[in-house]
Amino acid sequence: MSEFWLISAPGDKENLHALERLNTVTSKSNLSYNTKFAIPDFKVGTLDSLVGLSDELGKLDTFAESLIKRMAQSVVEVMEDAKGKVQENLLANGGLKEKMKCLKIDLTSFVTHFEWDMAKYPAKQPLPSVVDTLAKQLAQIETDLKGRTAAYSTLKATLDSLNQKAKANLFTRTLSDIVNKDDFVLDSEYLVTLLVIVPTQNYIQWQKTYESLSDMVVPRSTKLIFEDKEGGLFTVTLFRKVIDDFKARAKENKFTVREFYYDEKEITREREEMTRLLSAKKQQYQTSCVALKKGSSTFPDHKVKVTPLGNPDRPAAGHSDRERESEGESEGPLLRWLKVNFSEAFIAWVHIKALRVFVESVLRNSGEGTNKLDKPAGFQSVLWVRTVRQIACLPHALPTLWPPGLG
Repeated sequence: MSEFWLISAPGDKENLHALERLNTVTSKSNLSYNTKFAIPDFKVGTLDSLVGLSDELGKLDTFAESLIKRMAQSVVEVMEDAKGKVQENLLANGGLKEKMKCLKIDLTSFVTHFEWDMAKYPAKQPLPSVVDTLAKQLAQIETDLKGRTAAYSTLKATLDSLNQKAKANLFTRTLSDIVNKDDFVLDSEYLVTLLVIVPTQNYIQWQKTYESLSDMVVPRSTKLIFEDKEGGLFTVTLFRKVIDDFKARAKENKFTVREFYYDEKEITREREEMTRLLSAKKQQYQTSCVALKKGSSTFPDHKVKVTPLGNPDRPAAGHSDRERESEGESEGPLLRWLKVNFSEAFIAWVHIKALRVFVESVLRNSGEGTNKLDKPAGFQSVLWVRTVRQIACLPHALPTLWPPGLG
């Protein structure tokens, strides 16, 4: 597992040496993989406006992260039958070079090869306008997410409720998936078929005594139609006028008559409803057409794959839209929406991180007694990629590079 830190290092006039100095120190003990994180020069405005933006960006950062986690969780829920392929569907669009914009790449490659999207978020606009664009974009995604997941949750809850009824004990479970028309005597003026729950240990007793529990029980009319680990559901046919007497005698012998009337229309309706719900749920995600082709990146334990240290220029794993379309023609609408908008939200989140670094760098390096800034302060933004083992060591290297007061 790796961590990503985005830092602002003191830069010279051309910002050429900050990354070089950092690489020199961290490479000695293989502390981290460092890469330049390019942030454009924005219209700074006044310090007062930057202070306000700093607070706003902090809140927007937290909101974006929360939104991304909720969307990822929604993908997990929709892909509950194929959770091993979840990470393959949490990708970002493009981000490496202009000619690769059509590719869908893993999140690590997007971050380590980050390029500011000038088309979506023009750097020539005032910073508040850029932040407002990002905020509106994420707010719209959240609104759509709530609506789409609410509909799916309702569908799933209804289906889960029906499944629970089908898995309950013989006293409460639905019987629509168990009984058949042939199990009952129907449309008879005199005869009726009852369902009786018999404990497993009492099967032999039932077979020996059911005909004598009351008068007018049809001989050899019992049949076991279903059983679970606690007991079985038997049919028995008798005359209608002895129903009450039969129920009382059955109870005395620890047999329970299950109240049930076979209504073919109702049984059919329940079965069709279950089929409809299962179909509707499956249509949101179809397992056969979402996996990437053989040879693509895999992400064990849902962890993002990290570009290997010492090989930062390795091409990112990805496939063109045409390739993925050939594999995902029957992809469900909810999963498709989640994939597209997860990518949009993640990309927006990384842009927010870049803005926070820019704003904080300007604020920390601004001179006292001035409110108007015409040019941003000199700094170099750098992305650290480090493993858990390196986390404790890396911060100790900073003071040797930039003593307090320089960064």
